[in-house]
Amino acid sequence: MSETTAAADAAWRVEVRGVVQGVGFRPFVYRLATHLGLRGDVRNAGGHVTITVAGASSQLEAFVTGLRAGKPEAAVVGDVAVTPVHGLTAPAGFRVLESVGAAAHHREIPPDLRTCVDCVRELFDPVDRRHRYPFITCTACGPRATIIETLPYDRMRTTMRHFPMCAGCAREYRDPADRRFHAEPIACPECGPRLRWGPVTGEKALLCAVAVISAGGVAAVKGLGGYQLVCDATREGAVTRVREVKGRPAKPLAVMVPGLDWARRLARLTPQDERLLNGTAAPIVLAPALGSCVANGVRGGLPDIGLFLPYTPLHHLLLATLGGPLVVTSANLADSPMLTDDDEAIAVLGPLTDGVLTHDRVILNRYDDSVSRVVAGRTTLIRRARGHAPGALPLPVAAAEPLLALGAQLKSTFTLASENLAVLGPHIGDLEDAETLAAFETALARLETVHDIRPRHVAHDLHPAYLSTALARTIARRLPGGRRLAVQHHHAHIAAVAAEHGLTGPVLGVAYDGLGLGDDGTFWGGELLLAGYSGYRRLARFSRAPMPGGAAAVRRPVRMALGYLFGAERFGAGADGLPELAGGLMRRVPPREAELTLRMIDRGVNSPTMSSAGRLFDAVAALLSLCDVNRFEGEAAMRLEQAAATHPGTEPLAWRVERREGLWVYDTATTLHDLLTALADGEPVGRVAAAFHATIAAVTVLLCERAAQETGVSVVCLSGGVFQNRLLTAELLGRLEQAGFDARIGERVPVNDGGISYGQAVVGAARLASSERPPRHQAFVARSR
Repeated sequence: MSETTAAADAAWRVEVRGVVQGVGFRPFVYRLATHLGLRGDVRNAGGHVTITVAGASSQLEAFVTGLRAGKPEAAVVGDVAVTPVHGLTAPAGFRVLESVGAAAHHREIPPDLRTCVDCVRELFDPVDRRHRYPFITCTACGPRATIIETLPYDRMRTTMRHFPMCAGCAREYRDPADRRFHAEPIACPECGPRLRWGPVTGEKALLCAVAVISAGGVAAVKGLGGYQLVCDATREGAVTRVREVKGRPAKPLAVMVPGLDWARRLARLTPQDERLLNGTAAPIVLAPALGSCVANGVRGGLPDIGLFLPYTPLHHLLLATLGGPLVVTSANLADSPMLTDDDEAIAVLGPLTDGVLTHDRVILNRYDDSVSRVVAGRTTLIRRARGHAPGALPLPVAAAEPLLALGAQLKSTFTLASENLAVLGPHIGDLEDAETLAAFETALARLETVHDIRPRHVAHDLHPAYLSTALARTIARRLPGGRRLAVQHHHAHIAAVAAEHGLTGPVLGVAYDGLGLGDDGTFWGGELLLAGYSGYRRLARFSRAPMPGGAAAVRRPVRMALGYLFGAERFGAGADGLPELAGGLMRRVPPREAELTLRMIDRGVNSPTMSSAGRLFDAVAALLSLCDVNRFEGEAAMRLEQAAATHPGTEPLAWRVERREGLWVYDTATTLHDLLTALADGEPVGRVAAAFHATIAAVTVLLCERAAQETGVSVVCLSGGVFQNRLLTAELLGRLEQAGFDARIGERVPVNDGGISYGQAVVGAARLASSERPPRHQAFVARSR
């Protein structure tokens, strides 16, 4: 490159923030500037990109426009700040400079990206030097978040620093015209990571795994963000063995397919589903299953199948060699965190499987697969992990000081908030044991380091017995002058949806989930809130019932059904005669359990009171003989939705809403009475299940209408695990829109508890900004219309 200089017509300094490191952004800037004949340079600085560019004013304007219009697919361009520079003499040509450090704010880690089409083509090209190399990558694809040690994102700050580049890779890495220019994970068979199967390495190791899987065995495979269990999805015995290894007797398993043609054979896909499958995040996509091309044990008898495409070169090689669908599921035994350490994986998985296919690239950060589904034309996330996390999300109210939010108990995540951005960490798992807590703390410490965010305050759930709450207490003791902010569970749910959509005014929040501790000491879960970011007011709820045995009632929907029939809060004519309709249920409950359960209900012993929509769905599933025992979280509700889907368009059951103690209360007893009567009259179970779904949708719309009349608010946010139910969510969104509401649901943030930490961060930041310490009941008064 010539070092001659030329006076510029004009010169600008451009700072670009967002996801602009590790996604081929600097090479893109180089090509754009060169194409426009501009001079200058580009470099990574901390978590953003700085550009100095000089040339004709019209070309400079075209350059800034092109930063957004032609950006790499995986890049997310946030703020673009342009500052004129006077008196600059720019060198001829355009250069990519070495990275420099910078202030911590606005750092964003790029997520891992599925293998691009160019690398896949080279992978299967016999004359390419990376033919069948399982770690092929370029600036547009490959590992990012799983290998990053710190920012700015350069090879020396990733686990790839252990692999010195050969002459060929170094030449490509330094060539601005090459698509591997500054591809930090660049590697080839000569200098990069290598597969291993026991003493065997390279291609032979891959073929050992292929032989095991093709013979109906189970292989443990080191994936992008952790170890996975892999078997032939068409072999019933192999699928059963995977379930035995994982300790997962019934929960559906994900299936990886070679391409969209296979996906279309296994599921009824919409164009939106296909775009999700082919996207850079490459999530597991839940869609209605078709036919019986895979073993019956894959879906556990449920109507949807979870499909995804190969997203690493190793997956591509396995699928292409085996030629059919594979079960590919995280190797986390008995709900413990997914294994990432090689020695531990070999010691734990080796005796349980037919072999371990590992390699020598370190997985620094654990990332499970993301899970998505399309509901009423809206893409929603069920699990936010690989491909999405730890991408930053907006904070509608800037955090005055750095803030940590620790989430709830199930589907645990954490969020780090600083200024106007929140970093939502990856899905860890249910925070119910020491092993998962240790993984949670490790992931948190690493993201704090990478983002250089040192929290001054910590937000957490109201429930005092959650491990996340205990961790908050521990962390708060290390924060002199910091605040510990308890955030009500359902307020966090609604705040997460509102913040994701950038809403500024108060909203009506419909929070339907399993359980969350309310500010009145009971468990909530069927709530309508008037919510802002700093506070809320409860407007309506479902009627209450006891949970006989506490957590045992969650595992045993039949107990929950008995709680509703024999101990529900009652008012109105519909409550009479419920116990007399319980005969069918009582015949399915062992006599000793029935006696103990009724005694707990009668005496109020070990029977916490709740108003939960999720527990109501469980109870109805048991009353319809669809599910007496939850073998995994949400199974009863899934069986109920499955039955309801067979009778679309069914009219609602009887229902009643009354004013009680200043709230609108939905009397579930009236609906249950009509449900049991219909069942006794011989109505098909599917029709009754569909009528129940229609009832919940109709009740919710009425509650929203009454709340809108009272408050003047017409924006509705839906959140909570119940809204993972596609049938209910689609019907309710349609009814709300027909009634004139602006209805929103979580799309980039899970509506289940995986989104709680983000909502806590949003609420915590708003409270810090208002410098208020709200009372235990966080009253919130809406602005009038």
